[in-house]
Amino acid sequence: MLDVSDLEINVLEFRQRSFQFDRLLEAAGRELAVFSRTETESESQFRPRLLHLRLVVPREWVVYDEPNDVLALARDGHTVPVRLTEAVAELRADLPEFKEQGIDWRRAEGAGLLVYAPAELATELLAPEGLSRFAGG
Repeated sequence: MLDVSDLEINVLEFRQRSFQFDRLLEAAGRELAVFSRTETESESQFRPRLLHLRLVVPREWVVYDEPNDVLALARDGHTVPVRLTEAVAELRADLPEFKEQGIDWRRAEGAGLLVYAPAELATELLAPEGLSRFAGG
């Protein structure tokens, strides 16, 4: 398992976007790593809003992809996934359920906030009371 210092100095690649480590938290009976990103809602809007993205994963799933110098996600905590190149879609075009890096994901939305969590943890993490712990800048 990576040290917090390793999490802090590297970015995590997810959905063709880079996320920064934010913090660790205990939930769903596990230690979870929270990664953050902020971007505009849509470049095509006259006044795009800022959206805060959070990615929540079990800490032991985060691995270092040394050749690419990024963090990646591996359910087994060891095997660095093959990097696929896909077009980046607008955030709202993302499906609320999808598969990435061999993991089933769910996405939920709060006020100016999008949270991604593994499907197996989604019931607790993506419920309205669960989303509140990820609010803030």
